[in-house]
Amino acid sequence: MNKPLAHTVRPQTINEIAGQDHLLGEGQILRNLVTNKEIPSMIFFGPPGTGKTTTAMAIANTLGRPFRLFNAVTDNKKKLDQLFVEAEMSQGLVVIIDEVHRLNKDKQDVLLPHIESGLITMIGATTANPYFSINPAIRSRVHLFEFNPIDTAHLESVLKRAFKHYPDKSIDDDVIATIAKSANGDARYALNALEILTKSTLDTHLTAQHLNALSLSMNISMDKDSDNYYDTLSAFQKSIRGSDVDGALYYLAKLIQVGDFDSIERRLITIAYEDIGLANPALCARVAEAVAAARRIGFPEARIPLSVVVIECALSPKSKSAEHGIDRALDTVRNTAYQVPKYLRLNAVGVDPIDMYDYDRSDLWNKIQYLPNELKDTEFYIPGNENSAEKTYSANRTALKKIKRTNNLRKLKQKV
Repeated sequence: MNKPLAHTVRPQTINEIAGQDHLLGEGQILRNLVTNKEIPSMIFFGPPGTGKTTTAMAIANTLGRPFRLFNAVTDNKKKLDQLFVEAEMSQGLVVIIDEVHRLNKDKQDVLLPHIESGLITMIGATTANPYFSINPAIRSRVHLFEFNPIDTAHLESVLKRAFKHYPDKSIDDDVIATIAKSANGDARYALNALEILTKSTLDTHLTAQHLNALSLSMNISMDKDSDNYYDTLSAFQKSIRGSDVDGALYYLAKLIQVGDFDSIERRLITIAYEDIGLANPALCARVAEAVAAARRIGFPEARIPLSVVVIECALSPKSKSAEHGIDRALDTVRNTAYQVPKYLRLNAVGVDPIDMYDYDRSDLWNKIQYLPNELKDTEFYIPGNENSAEKTYSANRTALKKIKRTNNLRKLKQKV
């Protein structure tokens, strides 16, 4: 069985690695560690196809140390135990763990003491942010190194070197350049594209025409375990919050391109209530209606109602007063333990009916003190954007504040 091109041309030593000059360039930290033959347990994190696992294997090869691959998802605890037995008989074993952020608790518990004792050198690889996804107990025992997307120049070099495996064919430089650009920093994607182009073309000379027939699209690397996924969602919301309609549409397009409707729906509804809120409350309902319509009609037409509400959200007045108001109230509740006033309780014991809240006296409702005495006159809601729909709420609040509220309902009833 023929091996994939990406596997065939995989670098065997660190001198063959493309990119990551900030780690492997002359005088840089990873190269120095290898030169000094003093590699610690490490975790490499970054986008797919940036050479994390390949670099781990190349480091072991460069040092002449044995290594074994372990997949945190598909391999079991028994295999891990076998690796520890092998490590006791084979000095300097490097255990390379793919998707290290997916290690379950049982595997972590077995792994930790052997990392700590130095029986094995672990090199983990992950597309997730280790500061959020890696167990702190593991994180404190390893060094973290970030891998960057491979730049276009390095990818072109990788592709030209790989194409030498097809000595009976030739390729135009602009084809190499287009593949490198479309790979978006992912060497694996670039090599797979080159391989399928070469194998699917009967001609011996590959041109842009052959590449166009392949319908190669830009590689958008985004899965729910990767930083890029959350970075895109974050940039989407921040663009709307910052009223950058073009930025919002760009990040919406990225999410649409990968068909991630669920995240678009959740994020848009969150944005409507969190960032726009009382400045334009009717828009909150329109967002819910638009995402419901988009879900009903599906892509590609769903892009239109989504675009409509994203543009409206970006250009709408903003107010976070509702979010800030409930957060102030929650902070108070978490740090205090005040009781509901007796006159507001559903079934207050030993309280004269005249001192109780009266459901039939709507004329008194806005004169009653509802907060506990300890919190009297506390303000949780502070109006936000006065140049928006919230101006009406603010004016109403100002008028209500002129009314002196009381906790003496008997006196209030007698007075009115």
